[in-house]
Amino acid sequence: MAARMKMTPLLPQNLSVIIRPVQYRDLDGIEKLTQDSFTAQTNKRGDSYLQQMQWLRYWYGILKFLSWFPNPLQYRFCAYVAEQGRMLLGMIKVSPFNRTRSTWKVEGVMVDQGSENHTIGSQLLRYCFESIVEARTWILEVNVNDKQALALYRQNGFQRLAEMTYWEIAPQLLAQLAQGEPDLPNLLPVSNADAQLLYQLDTASMPPLVRQVFDRQTHDFKTSLLGVVVDAVKQWMYKIEVISGYVFEPQRKAAIGYFQVTIDRKGEQPHLASLTVHPAYTWLYPELLSQLARIAVDFPQQPLQLVSCDYQPEGEEYLEQIGATRIEHTLIMSRSVWHKVRESKLVSLEGIQLPEVLQGLQPARKPIPGGMSWLPSTHKKQKSAADRISKSNVTNDSVAFSSHNNPSAEPSSHPDAKDTQQE
Repeated sequence: MAARMKMTPLLPQNLSVIIRPVQYRDLDGIEKLTQDSFTAQTNKRGDSYLQQMQWLRYWYGILKFLSWFPNPLQYRFCAYVAEQGRMLLGMIKVSPFNRTRSTWKVEGVMVDQGSENHTIGSQLLRYCFESIVEARTWILEVNVNDKQALALYRQNGFQRLAEMTYWEIAPQLLAQLAQGEPDLPNLLPVSNADAQLLYQLDTASMPPLVRQVFDRQTHDFKTSLLGVVVDAVKQWMYKIEVISGYVFEPQRKAAIGYFQVTIDRKGEQPHLASLTVHPAYTWLYPELLSQLARIAVDFPQQPLQLVSCDYQPEGEEYLEQIGATRIEHTLIMSRSVWHKVRESKLVSLEGIQLPEVLQGLQPARKPIPGGMSWLPSTHKKQKSAADRISKSNVTNDSVAFSSHNNPSAEPSSHPDAKDTQQE
């Protein structure tokens, strides 16, 4: 949430608030909102937002062109602004959280203090909920001490999902951790062929509710060709290198641990790391942190920052045990969105004739009666029994006539047979 101290002039009441995509002329106003948002509070995302603004000024034309057609960078910068009378009142930045774009993330909402914070912020949020129809779930991350932002998000239906704690390990502590020899005999580099193993590890390391909200699939752990090119450009221009690996369990044929560290070769920014450990192999935390420390000591001495989740208490306990410093405590919130299905036009049933509705079911010619019987089953049984009796009578008659022609045969005792002999 923005906390702009400068009061804006009063605007005419008849001007409505317009929400539209960001244009190049809005970058100056967005930069002022960003600077004022992090003036009165210490937040580790403040510097990253300012760096993103500088980066956006340089690449705005290319990003705008890529947003016109489907491509992996189509939503690299997706933002909307609230404007009233050519005056910028607020901005919201969103991005897809997974490859299927079923879950979207609110990167940030910044509102001018001179305007109604909750009203403008709610309009920006609801505009994204209604316009991005492919999003079924929305998530965001907010500092637990930002009461205005928490009130805004709760007012718009967001609820707590998980808690995140950001840690920082000093360079001296990294040097101590690097002295140990990590016991990782099956440490392998990561490739696209390992996406299924990483997906299974990610699924097992989080509760069912978080897993359902994140909705990650196997292709979320693969790197596209364009992603490889972007990483190569970053490494060449900004001197940033990404190193990752995972621990393979040959008996279960599964990945039980994963790490990724982003190294700043210039030594201007802290090294960033992420850890994922299977709940049944929590003994891997010391080994993986020792491996990260051995990687970081080969580069300029900078602190190592990483994040832990409240549903992985063993990792937080070990970080407290080694003396890591807590730098921020955040809350992940989520909400679901059900888009209204377009209703069909109501048609009055008065005046509609049944033959007109059932034209396709009308016979083309006069039906011919068939041999179908609608009698009950008991009547059919009685009829079949009577038929058997009549057939037996006919058989007896034939026997009587044959015995009359054969003198050696015995006369029949049937009365009809006697009458026939007398005749």
